[in-house]
Amino acid sequence: MFRSLVVLLVALLTGSWGYARNEGVTNDEIRLGASAVLSGPLGPQTAQYGEGSRLLFDAVNAQGGVHGRMIRYTTLDDAFDSPKALENTRQLLETDKVFMIYNSTGTAQTAAILPLIKEHRTLLFGPVTGATMFRDTLNPYVFHVRAGYASEASKIVSQLRQQGMSRVAVFYQDDGLGKTLLAELKKASEEEKLAFVAEIKLDPKQPDFAAAARATEAAQPQAVIVAAAGTTFTSYVKAVQSTAARPAHYGFSVASVDVIQRELKDKARGIILAQIMPSLRSTTVPVVAEYLALLRAKSPGAPPSASQFEGFVHARLLVEGLRRTGRNLTTESFIKTMEDAGEISFGRFNVKYSPKSHNGSTYVELAIVDAEGSLRY
Repeated sequence: MFRSLVVLLVALLTGSWGYARNEGVTNDEIRLGASAVLSGPLGPQTAQYGEGSRLLFDAVNAQGGVHGRMIRYTTLDDAFDSPKALENTRQLLETDKVFMIYNSTGTAQTAAILPLIKEHRTLLFGPVTGATMFRDTLNPYVFHVRAGYASEASKIVSQLRQQGMSRVAVFYQDDGLGKTLLAELKKASEEEKLAFVAEIKLDPKQPDFAAAARATEAAQPQAVIVAAAGTTFTSYVKAVQSTAARPAHYGFSVASVDVIQRELKDKARGIILAQIMPSLRSTTVPVVAEYLALLRAKSPGAPPSASQFEGFVHARLLVEGLRRTGRNLTTESFIKTMEDAGEISFGRFNVKYSPKSHNGSTYVELAIVDAEGSLRY
C-alpha cells in the first residue's frame, strides 16, 4: 500500500509515469501483439517463436483461458526494418488496441519502439533481444525473459580461454544485432584477456560471404565466434567450409539450431552455441515435458524445435503472470504481481523480478551440435 502511494505521488509530481493504458483487456479476451521479423533471413526462425507461443496459448484457451479470458495474439511482419517495426507497433497499440507488446524481435527494433512504449505506458514483455543497453537501467514497463547477450558472450569467451585458444576471430553482420553482439564480445575479451585476431564485417545490403571466408582463412583462427543469426550464420559457415580454414564455430542463442541443421545438415556437427533455455532432451524438466506433450498432441510426429520451445517458455511465463494477477488485470496490477512474485521456477529455468530489476533469467549453457543435428549440453 505504501509503495503504491509513493509511486502515485512521484507520478503526480514528475509526470514521468502518468496513468498506464489498459486497453486490450475485455470481459472475455486479452489482446497481445508484436512486430516481428517474419520474412528474410531471420523469418523462419522468428516464425518458430510465434508457433511456440501459440502452442501454449491455444492449450490455455482450450481450457477456458486465463480467468475466463481468451488470449488473442497478433503478429505483424517488419522484415527486420526498424521504421516498419515502429509503424507496426503503433498500429497494434492505436488501432488493434492490444494490452501489451509481447515477444517482439530485434535489438534495433526494440530501441525504435521503446519511446512508443513509454508514450502509451504499455507493457513490453519478453522482447527477443539480450542487449545490455535495455537492461542496465530499469524500465518499469519492460520485462525481459531470456538471459542477456553479455552473459552469453562471457560464457563463450571464457570457454575458449579455458581451452587454450589463442587465435580467435569474430564474424559479425554490420547491423544492430551484429554490432551489439560484437560490443559484448569485446567486453568479454577484455575481461578474459583474450584479444581477437580479426573482426570480419559483413554488409547486410551487399553480403559477400566469399570475401568474409577469405578474410577468415587469412586470419588463421582456431575458432570463430559468429555474431549473427538465421541464414546469415549458415551462409558464412558454408563459405568458410569451402576454404582450407577449419576453425571451430561458436554462436549465440539467436543462431537457431533448427536453421543450422536444415541448412548445413551433416556439416553442422561440432558447432557450439550458447543456449538460454534448458535442453529438449531434459524431459524430466517440467516445462520441457509440458512443451513436448502439447506438441505431440497437436502435431504427432513433428520434431521439437529449440526456437519454438523458447517462444513456448516466454508464453508460459506470461500466462503464469496473468494467472497470478487475477481477474483485475491492468498494467499496474501486472507489474506489481511480477515484481512481488519472487522466483518463478519451471524446473531448471528460473526467473526473478523485483522493483529494481526486470531482467528475468540468467540461465546460459553451451551446447554442441551432434551427428544427428541435435544439441548436446
